Amino acid sequence: MSNGIIRLTRRQVREVDRRAIENFHIPGIVLMENAARNAADAAWEMLDHRPQNVTIVCGGGNNGGDGLAIARHLHNRGANVQILLAIDPIKYAGDAAINWAIVQAMGLEVAGADEAAELLSPFAANLIIDALFGTGLAQPPRPDAQGLIQRINASTVPVLAIDLPSGMDCDTGEPLETCVRATRTVTFVAEKSGFANPDSAEFTGDITVADIGCPRELIDDVLRDIPA
Repeated sequence: MSNGIIRLTRRQVREVDRRAIENFHIPGIVLMENAARNAADAAWEMLDHRPQNVTIVCGGGNNGGDGLAIARHLHNRGANVQILLAIDPIKYAGDAAINWAIVQAMGLEVAGADEAAELLSPFAANLIIDALFGTGLAQPPRPDAQGLIQRINASTVPVLAIDLPSGMDCDTGEPLETCVRATRTVTFVAEKSGFANPDSAEFTGDITVADIGCPRELIDDVLRDIPA
């Protein structure tokens, strides 16, 4: 904690999630849903509260699952949503797989990485949502993922990063070779330790901390039990 701001390391983030699910009996899908609703609110603000075109880049983990759930909420508000999958969706598991099933049942527009050039252009999107990688990334992304990140950065479209910009090391705030440069980042539970690095600001943009329902006492306990 610095200047009253709570920041969590990668290890602490994992422990918060684990204890919320195991000790406080909050299902992981509920945490994901709360995260997605808050992120959708932030996206809606960036769209000036008007239905516009949104491209959501979804990776294979829970960050991608957040993106799939965000797609549903923005679609329900009238936005024209395109989901750009960075992986074969058969790889989705757990809560992310549940949201993939919902996306399929709703018939939302889904494209593969081969359509990235088109869907990440200003002609296709008024907003890009980065749900490619989350806090778990600890090594440089694969070349194909780095290519997607580079395409996001090459676009002139505003970017909303989910939890932290894809390609950023959660603990250091340094790019793992290639990192999304976001206009705004909506991060969950608390800021991430890497955000204390002044150089991280060029990647995070404006930061919004969103509550996803984890008990306050749980966060205090994790900070006490697992020092940064």
